[in-house]
Amino acid sequence: MPGKQRGSTFSQLRLCLCFLMYCWVLADPVCGYFLKNCTIRGNLSDPSNMKVLCYNRNLEVIPIAIPRKVSNLDLAMNKVSKIEKLDFKGLSNLKILNMPRTQISQVENGALGYLEALQVLGLAHNRLTTLSDYLFQGLANLSLLHLDNNLIATISSSSFQTLSSLKTVNLTKNNLYNMKEVQPIVQLPHLQELYIGSNRFTSFQSQEISNTSIELRLLDLSRNPLGVFRITADVLPYLEVLDIAYCGQLGRMEWDVLNRSFLSNVNRLNLSGIEMSFKRMGMVLQTVNSSLVHLRMQDLLNGSRLKVKALTDIAVQISPILQDSHNSFFSTIKSPTCVFQDLKELWILKLGSNKILTLNDAFMNGLHKLETLNLAGNKLSSIRKGEFKSLTSLKTLLLYDNQIASMEDGAFEGLVNLTELNLGSNKITQTDIRNTVIFSQRHKGLSHLPINFLEGLKSLLSFQAGSLNIKDLHRNTFIHTPRLWFLDISKNEFTALTPKLFRPIPRLNSLYLSKARIQSLDFLIAANLSRVTFLQVSKNDITVVNETVLQSLPALTYLDMQDNPFTCGCSDAWFVQWMESDNQTQVVGAGEFTCNYPADLKDTKLLDVELQFCTVDLGLYCYISTTCLVLLTLVASFAYHFLKWHVIFGYYLFLAFLYDTKQRNKLTPHGCQYDAFISYNAHDKPWVLRELLPELEGKQVWKLCLHHRDFQPGKRIIDNIMDGIYGSRKTICVISHRYLESDFWLFDEQKDVLILVFLEEIPTHQLRTYLSWPRAGEQTGVFWQQLRLALETKDGSAEENPILSGVQAL
Repeated sequence: MPGKQRGSTFSQLRLCLCFLMYCWVLADPVCGYFLKNCTIRGNLSDPSNMKVLCYNRNLEVIPIAIPRKVSNLDLAMNKVSKIEKLDFKGLSNLKILNMPRTQISQVENGALGYLEALQVLGLAHNRLTTLSDYLFQGLANLSLLHLDNNLIATISSSSFQTLSSLKTVNLTKNNLYNMKEVQPIVQLPHLQELYIGSNRFTSFQSQEISNTSIELRLLDLSRNPLGVFRITADVLPYLEVLDIAYCGQLGRMEWDVLNRSFLSNVNRLNLSGIEMSFKRMGMVLQTVNSSLVHLRMQDLLNGSRLKVKALTDIAVQISPILQDSHNSFFSTIKSPTCVFQDLKELWILKLGSNKILTLNDAFMNGLHKLETLNLAGNKLSSIRKGEFKSLTSLKTLLLYDNQIASMEDGAFEGLVNLTELNLGSNKITQTDIRNTVIFSQRHKGLSHLPINFLEGLKSLLSFQAGSLNIKDLHRNTFIHTPRLWFLDISKNEFTALTPKLFRPIPRLNSLYLSKARIQSLDFLIAANLSRVTFLQVSKNDITVVNETVLQSLPALTYLDMQDNPFTCGCSDAWFVQWMESDNQTQVVGAGEFTCNYPADLKDTKLLDVELQFCTVDLGLYCYISTTCLVLLTLVASFAYHFLKWHVIFGYYLFLAFLYDTKQRNKLTPHGCQYDAFISYNAHDKPWVLRELLPELEGKQVWKLCLHHRDFQPGKRIIDNIMDGIYGSRKTICVISHRYLESDFWLFDEQKDVLILVFLEEIPTHQLRTYLSWPRAGEQTGVFWQQLRLALETKDGSAEENPILSGVQAL
């Protein structure tokens, strides 16, 4: 009875717990771990890391069962045109809400007010046109707001009023045209970054945005039709980054900064593509020259060709030297004392895509702190000696996509700290480098890179020399750059490379060799590239990948071999197996590798070809061999234990078989030496000599072997007997009582070991061929006839000679 009571109590308790759990689920239905059309990542017990991913699900409304503890919600790339007031109710823990490309055109007032913990809000690439008064109400913790790529033309004066924690606002590419629209944003107490590029602003004037200083650190005004940039008060004392690239109207953008100290903290300036007279551009640089560390001046266009000139009272002055009403480019950098010498703090200078023809000593002096110089995409035709000698801190030099045809000895003199050099896509046809002068066909590129081309660049980490039409690289090309980490020599015409080329650069990590007409990767085997993690050899002529090649690259994590003419057969079977099983290396586009050979498999996917028969499964063979060995051991053990004497007998029987085979192999090619070996007792010798020999050797002409006549003197008796038996086609035993009692069977041991035991009467037809000598007075003719027939028979079974089977009682 007590047991029953305890059981009943337990059942009631379990039922009660189930009921409570059911009620809890009903009361809080959104705390589950499953959500239709979305993916939940994270743990319910750790809401700070829980993410709900609903991007690109064709959703037309916000899901209603989002877990309340979620901290990150991604609804990007859906079709939610309107955000309803209750869509985010209960999501008070949400910190990140991402909704770009969702076709949102309307957000009801108060719809975002439930997101009191929200810090990041992404509404980019939607269809919003107006930011209303109460749009962001309740988002006191919001710090990052993305509204770029919308259609916003109106911003209510109080829409940003409650965003006291906002630090970054992105309004790029909208329809704003009046700077007063962003005034409420600029005056936020903690705002640091404002992106308002690609709008319709025609002027930027300090009095339009604020009357007091603001904490703004970054201001992006790029790609606006600014006609005026005017600062008349110190409202931007903390500004560090100013981007006015591609601003201006018809080259007449006005720059008016009343005091140089107003922008004294600007250290990054982008003037690329700006439509401004070169005189005013000089004024811009003069304003910020003392603090500037990053200057970008790419794609400069104007109504005149450009000459850069350093003056004594300003950092840089730009003035036209050739008037042209239609075409002009930043073509010449020229100065008697060096153009940029007063930009003493400059770290980065970008002058790409400016059609510069010559450098003219622009970098011979000054710029001692410059670390990055971008001259790519210009019209430079040559590099003279000492052109960059003052740039002792330079780490990155980009000269790709020019028209460089010659380089003098000492072209890179002074660049002791250079780590990255990019000379790709040039037309180098002559290099006047010490002890080396190389010529090739005009505009066909540099066929052989000089041995000392990189001499002096001991700190070089990155070298890019693609599209130079190089056909060969000397084994000592990189002996001057032992620290090289990145090498790009793609789009050349090597066909083959030597392993010794890479041995001086054991630290190499990334190697680009695409479109180099390489037919094999065998050169990598002895190249000492144990640190290479990235290898690109796409679009070459590689047909087979050797196993040893990949074993020589133990650190490889990324392999690009796309667009190679693979041979689909056993030669690539290992490579296929490796791609499918290796967990370290990502083989890019492996599923698209196609066969080029043989013809019947052309254009077939390499991974689809049946190559299992080519591979040897060593594990399976080891398993089978081990299993067989164990079974054999077990069988041998049981056999020896239970069938010991049978095993011993079988062993000796096997030895006898081997001996018999050996003796038979000694026979002459023409047959046996004797027709019969005669075994008899010495007491029967008279009968053998008087009866047997005359008949068989005399009348029937058989050749017999007799021990007293034919045995070899001095040879062991056993050997003579064996030779006699195996040298004769037949053996005739003359059986008599004396024969059975004799020692002939035992040779010289004199022991009676011959015991004939007949357990039953043996029928005569089951006995082997035997003949009995006729009794006294009986005729012997039949006996000799039967003996002749016996000697004439072959070595077949008795059934083949029925006349000799059974007893012939004579």
